[in-house]
Amino acid sequence: MSERSVLRLADDVALSVETWGPADAKVTVVLLHGWCLNRRTWHHQIAALQKMGEAAPRIIAFDARGHGRSGSTRLGSATLGQLGDDLSEILRRYAPEGPVVLAGHSMGGMTIMEYAHGHPEEFAQRVAGLLFVSTTAEGTAHTRYGLPARLATLMRAGETLGAGLLARSGAWRPHRAFLPALRPALRWLLFGDDYEDAALQMTMKSVGRTTLRSIGGFRTSIGEQQRLDTLARLGDVPAAVLVGDRDRLTPPPCAECIAEALPGTELTVFPGAGHMLILERHAEVSAILTTIVERAGASTSGERRRRTRRARKAATASPSGKAA
Repeated sequence: MSERSVLRLADDVALSVETWGPADAKVTVVLLHGWCLNRRTWHHQIAALQKMGEAAPRIIAFDARGHGRSGSTRLGSATLGQLGDDLSEILRRYAPEGPVVLAGHSMGGMTIMEYAHGHPEEFAQRVAGLLFVSTTAEGTAHTRYGLPARLATLMRAGETLGAGLLARSGAWRPHRAFLPALRPALRWLLFGDDYEDAALQMTMKSVGRTTLRSIGGFRTSIGEQQRLDTLARLGDVPAAVLVGDRDRLTPPPCAECIAEALPGTELTVFPGAGHMLILERHAEVSAILTTIVERAGASTSGERRRRTRRARKAATASPSGKAA
């Protein structure tokens, strides 16, 4: 059984949080969902983690601001940097001690990078494992939507214009009568060759629970993020990067650049899969995640202290005295 609670942040946004397992578990896993999605997209991985027996971790999953059951956000707070700060507060309140594994899908992976960038020493002290799924550290630099370059440029321009309009639409959510019309577009954009209809239905419902302000508002921050340098400073954290070769939003070059920047990272490319790997290839993703959790459980506090010292040195070396 899970426990549900609400975390009210400093700017009065209420985050809907769900936890499983004892607070004193050896490892805590935090699951971060993608843009326009919610925590339920991780349900396969949650079930797999609960089956780990005595090694089962404490699990924390929450809806990002403006998504799912969480409260709406102001437009000025619809940024990845704010999501990184929200993650820091989640850890402070729900997992104040012990090693942590962070798993992020799409925008969730970008949130992890922002947390590492904005809270480098805290990250080094706490994080013992990472899973990046269908994400990028370079904004939309590699995004072509699976289209020829000229068409991709036109589509990006239309997406940017539409996002600007939606961002000014407030806390309204897409009308349920409009969602069936989105089905073909979402299926093409987010899924690969083989998928379950239940996965597409869940994705559509998730989009329907996202505020229009969040659908449009986060687009600028997502498109502009550049965090390869941050990844390069993280050191020897056990990590894996997963991507589908039919991913039209964060194609394989995104994952390849992350794997090159983060030492020791294992890269897996899934043939025929799209952007929704945690639903399309849920068994494989779950197996990789449980392996990372097992490795995190075997990590030592000494290893984390060494990463902390490296984070301090990196911050000191920056001209501003902060991690760049």
